[in-house]
Amino acid sequence: MNKVLKLLAFAFLFGAQFADAQKNLTTKNRAAIKSYELAIDHFSNGRLTPAIDALYEAIRRDDKFIEPYLVLGDIYNSTGDYNRELDALMKAYQIDSLFFPATMYNIGVASVRVGRFKEAVEWLEKYKWKYSDKRNAEELNKWLDRARFAAHAVENAYEINLEPAGEPLHPDYDEYWPSVTADEQTLIITVLKPRDEQLFMEKELPKSALFFQEDFFYSYRDDNGNWSRRFALEGDINTDGNEGAQSLSADGNMMFFTACGRSDGRGSCDIYFSRKTGSGWSAPVNLGMPLNTPYWESQPSFSSDGKTLYFVSNRPGGRGDKDIWMATIEKYNPEGIPIFGSPVNLGANINTTGEENSPFIHHDNKTLYFSSDGHGGMGEQDIFFSRRNSDGEWQMPVNVGYPINTQGDEMGFIVNARGDRAYFSSDGMMEGRKNKVIYTFELPEPIRPDPVSYVKGRVFDIETGETLPADFELKNLGNGKTVVESRSNQSGQFLVCLPLGGRYAFKAAHPGYMFYSGHFDLENEYSVFKPYQLDIGLYPIRTGAKTTLENIFFETDSYELKEESLVELEGLYSFLRDNPEVRILIGGHTDNQGNAAYNQRLSENRAKSVYNHLVNRGIDAKRLEYKGFGLSMPVADNSTPEGRARNRRTEVTIL
Repeated sequence: MNKVLKLLAFAFLFGAQFADAQKNLTTKNRAAIKSYELAIDHFSNGRLTPAIDALYEAIRRDDKFIEPYLVLGDIYNSTGDYNRELDALMKAYQIDSLFFPATMYNIGVASVRVGRFKEAVEWLEKYKWKYSDKRNAEELNKWLDRARFAAHAVENAYEINLEPAGEPLHPDYDEYWPSVTADEQTLIITVLKPRDEQLFMEKELPKSALFFQEDFFYSYRDDNGNWSRRFALEGDINTDGNEGAQSLSADGNMMFFTACGRSDGRGSCDIYFSRKTGSGWSAPVNLGMPLNTPYWESQPSFSSDGKTLYFVSNRPGGRGDKDIWMATIEKYNPEGIPIFGSPVNLGANINTTGEENSPFIHHDNKTLYFSSDGHGGMGEQDIFFSRRNSDGEWQMPVNVGYPINTQGDEMGFIVNARGDRAYFSSDGMMEGRKNKVIYTFELPEPIRPDPVSYVKGRVFDIETGETLPADFELKNLGNGKTVVESRSNQSGQFLVCLPLGGRYAFKAAHPGYMFYSGHFDLENEYSVFKPYQLDIGLYPIRTGAKTTLENIFFETDSYELKEESLVELEGLYSFLRDNPEVRILIGGHTDNQGNAAYNQRLSENRAKSVYNHLVNRGIDAKRLEYKGFGLSMPVADNSTPEGRARNRRTEVTIL
């Protein structure tokens, strides 16, 4: 079937206006008509360059010949050259404003696409007042809403200072899809690089898989806060195929990414997994069903909770062309590959009948940034954000505004853990370059997520100094919910995000060792700009090994356990359940406030309260002993409030 001029499609949208206008051409110049007819033949068969040449020849023969301007507008529309489209349509309208009334509509749409929003509103309103009817009302109103929103957004623009995030790998390579660790020390990007560098230098190549491939590169932040040059990721992750649209775990030890058309693929595009090892990144593994399907899965974003993956799919059961879904890790297989449960659609407040893309779940685990063409806005794909409330429901999305959003597509937007800086890719913003570049800027206050701090360090055997890979849990002491589940890498290095504004129990564990119990009070005492540095030494499980239970709390001068202690008590119960050969002594300690006899009784009663709880939970009493030590064994100076707080403690010792 021959290609049909898009202009002729207006006969359906705008009635017979254009068809009637074409019964008689607006010129009598035979040479102009001949060039015009030749142009139509070229255009109908997809030969755009000769069609453009023939149209300009027709205009040279008769500059009042309207039809060539309209067809030029159509060609430039099809190639995305909207400035030239607008220029051609304006000339046609100036010759005869009544010849093809839909030109007013097309001028309005083109004005939106080139960022002339106020003018767009005027053209579209003029067309609506004079010519609109029920057949074109929906499409017209869509563009009119976009123009009005964009005009308002520009008038209320944020002041943003864009900075390149380091020097690009090559001045003419596209760089996009940034991912950054929670400590903002490592940046990973997707780079579109030529397969044949020499051929690339000799001539302009189409950006297809035949001539280009996508690989991962990284940059690190130096002591001066500057991003280093780009390096290819070490290991087995980059291949001769395409890898892209990646997401890092908060600690930078795991990566989820997209690959298409691979031999182990389930559908057109699938989500793959790789882990950072001592020798680089591991060979990618397809995450399989039910995460991947015979449909299209892409653009993963891994939550700082260490278990939830957000992604885009066009699988059945969604609301539109592409929806955002989420899936949770149920377990890890023996090789350390995550196994996900059935994905869940994020629902009507996020997903529309259009397309949703590039989700990014911030480290606060409740602010979602994403791109959409279904929520209105000023471009094809605008960036929005939504917050999840305490009931787990997503709120109605908010457009992040101008100049972050423009009349084009915006995608691949991420925000650092502190919530004050964003990263994204765009083209044409760096002087002399038309390729995509990674930019960073300070995020305006109204569109920031909640800030997040982190605890970072290493786990080791306290006797030998040998590093230990460990499992971590961060639990909210207020409601007992798990906030983060994480694993350190093989070198024992770890990073766990700490949402501000709460009190948390932090547990680190390695098989065969006593667990570590930590406590973080982030309601008042800690700044997001001063993250914790914590090296954790674990004792092997043997007689005499001990640990302090940092999250056992009592009322003042009381041995009644506070409700917040249940998180720690459950952890101790699990330790005893998983190590049935272990017997323990529960020791109570106080500071030096009050007399020794009083403190002795108080410490013993507190230890007994923990003992009773474990017995009531089903632990054999023969495996438990308790004892009060009063003020006799301080571990800190009792002359300061901080020291006294450390001395008021509950310890567990292996018997």
